[in-house]
Amino acid sequence: MAEKQKQKANMDIYKLLLETSKKRKRTRREQLLKSVGVKDFFEEGSIKVDMKTCKGIECKLCIKACPTSALYWKTGEIGITEELCVYCTSCVLNCMVDNCIEIRRKRVDGENERFSNPSDVLKSCQRLAAARRMNVVKDILPDEEAFLNRYRRPRFEF
Repeated sequence: MAEKQKQKANMDIYKLLLETSKKRKRTRREQLLKSVGVKDFFEEGSIKVDMKTCKGIECKLCIKACPTSALYWKTGEIGITEELCVYCTSCVLNCMVDNCIEIRRKRVDGENERFSNPSDVLKSCQRLAAARRMNVVKDILPDEEAFLNRYRRPRFEF
C-alpha cells in the first residue's frame, strides 16, 4: 500500500499529459493517413511555408504535388494540415521559389534532415542511393579476395 502511494507521489502529471497528447496525435495521424492510403516514413518532422516569398496564387504547384493533400489553398495563402504531411519533400521539389518551403524531418536512423530547395532533396537522394549501392557491393564482394576470385582472368601461358 505504501509503495503505491510513493509511486503516485513520484508520478509527474505533466509527463503523463505529454505522453497522452503524443499518443492521441499519433493515433489521429495514423487514422488520417490510412484513409488517404499513404505510409508514414518519418514520425517526426515539420513543414513551414514562407508566405513572403510564396507565389502560390500564381502556381499552386506544391498543392498539386502533395500526395496526401496536406497543403491546400486558403484565403490568399497556402494552408498546411500538419497531421497529413508525411514530409516526403514533393512540395519542395515542385516549388518554383527556392527557400520558400522548408521541411525538417528525422530519419529512422536518428539523422536529422532539412530541405528548402530541390538541390538539397536531390543530394540527399543521391547520397542514400550511393550508400545502398555500396552495401550491395559489400554483400557480393566482401573483400579483395572475393573480387579477385570472381573477376580474375586466367593468364595465358605460352
